[in-house]
Amino acid sequence: MLNPLAAELNKTIQDTNPYVFDLLSDKGKRIYFPTKGILAQTAEANGKAINATIGIALEDNGETMVLPSVIEQTVLTGKDTFGYAPNYGKPEIRSVWKKMLLKKNPSLKDAAVSIPVVTTALTHGLSAAGNLFIDPGDTIITPDLFWENYKLVFNYAYGSKFCTFPMFSAQNAFNTDELRRCLVEGPAGKKIVILNFPNNPTGYTLTLEEAQITKDIILEAAQKGNSIVVFVDDAYFGLVFEKGILKESMFSLLANVHERVMAVKLDAATKEDYVWGLRIGFVTFGCGRNSPGFYSALESKLGGSIRGSVSSASNLSQTVLLSAFGSPSYENEKMEKFVVLQRRYLKIKEILNNHPEYSQTIRPLPFNSGYFMCLEVKSGKAEEIRRLLLDKYNTGVITQGNLLRVAFSSTPFDLLEKLIDNIYQASREAG
Repeated sequence: MLNPLAAELNKTIQDTNPYVFDLLSDKGKRIYFPTKGILAQTAEANGKAINATIGIALEDNGETMVLPSVIEQTVLTGKDTFGYAPNYGKPEIRSVWKKMLLKKNPSLKDAAVSIPVVTTALTHGLSAAGNLFIDPGDTIITPDLFWENYKLVFNYAYGSKFCTFPMFSAQNAFNTDELRRCLVEGPAGKKIVILNFPNNPTGYTLTLEEAQITKDIILEAAQKGNSIVVFVDDAYFGLVFEKGILKESMFSLLANVHERVMAVKLDAATKEDYVWGLRIGFVTFGCGRNSPGFYSALESKLGGSIRGSVSSASNLSQTVLLSAFGSPSYENEKMEKFVVLQRRYLKIKEILNNHPEYSQTIRPLPFNSGYFMCLEVKSGKAEEIRRLLLDKYNTGVITQGNLLRVAFSSTPFDLLEKLIDNIYQASREAG
C-alpha cells in the first residue's frame, strides 16, 4: 500500500510534469520524506522548555555532549581532511574499530568475523547491507516496536514486507515464544530478522537468559533448513544501565552459530562516541562457515553498494575519530557521559516508583538501557496528549501508535520530574 505522503508527492510531480513522473522507478514512486513522523514531531517541539523528542544526548546545561578528545581535533592536515577516503573506509579505522569491537565483545575472541566496512553512519549501513540481501517481496521478522526508519530503508526502498510480533509477553519479558513462531514454524526457506538492542523506541535490552533463548531459536531455525540473515542494529550499544542485562552485542552470540546464519552487525560512532554529525558507521559480517576470501568477497560487494550511493564516508570524520580513539583520556571521557545518562535513567525509574498515581493513565513499558523509554497511554490517545503537551505544557515527546517515546538522553536531569508530571497531567486531561 502506498504511503499517503508518497501519494501526495507523486500527485505534485504528476500535475506539474507527467513525463518526469513516468521516469520515476517503482522505488522512486514509493519513497517519501517523513514529514509527519519523528522528524516533524521533533520540529514542532523546537523551542519548548522541555524537549524530549530528539535522539541525541545533551548535557544538563543543554549543550551537545562531546568528548574532549574529539573536539580537540581542530587542526588537521590536508591529506587527512580533504582527500577522498577509500570506498571501504580508511584501513586504520577499520582495523581499530575491529580491535575495539573484540574488546567490547569478548565472546568474539575465538570467532572469525570480517573487517568492518565504513558507512555514512548506521542508516546508510542498513541500506547498503539491505542492498546485498533483500529482494522485493522478502519478509523481515522484527518486534512490533521498531525504529520507523526501517520502513523507509527496507519497505519503501527495497520492497520488503514486515512480519511483526508483540515485543513483550504478558509477563513483560521479551517475547521469545512469538519470535520462535515467526522464525521456526512454517516451511523452511530464506528468513530475515532484525534485532535492535538497546531498542529504539523502548530502551529495552535482552536479559542474559533472553539473549541465550533468542540465540537458540535462531540456531533451531537454521538446523531445520532455514537460511537466515540477522541484522543486528547496535546503534545504542554500550548504554546498558542494569545488571543481568546483555552487555555484549547479539552479534557475539550469532557470528559463528551456524553455517546457515549470516549475522550482520551494524554499529556506529554516532551514539557510542557522541558524534552524531560525523556520520560514521560500520558493517561487520559473521557466519558459521567462512574463510578470508568469503569475507573479502562480502566486503567487496558492500563496497560496491557504497560506491554506487555515497562513494565513500567522510575522510575528515574518520580522521577525527581515529585521533580520539588514540587519546589516553578517551575511555574515561566515555564513562563520564555514560554516568550522566545512567543517572537520568535511574531518576526516571525513581519518579515512576514514587508516583503510583501515574499508572492511572500511563504505563511504562520495560526499559533498562539506551536513550529512550516508552509510556503506554491507558486513557485517551497518544497524539492528543502530544498536542496538548506542546500547546499547554511547553513539552515535546514522540508518539508511536499509542505510545509516548521519551528521550531522557536529551532531557536535563533537573527537568525529568517536570517532564513526567507534565505527561501525566496531559494524559488526565486528554482522557
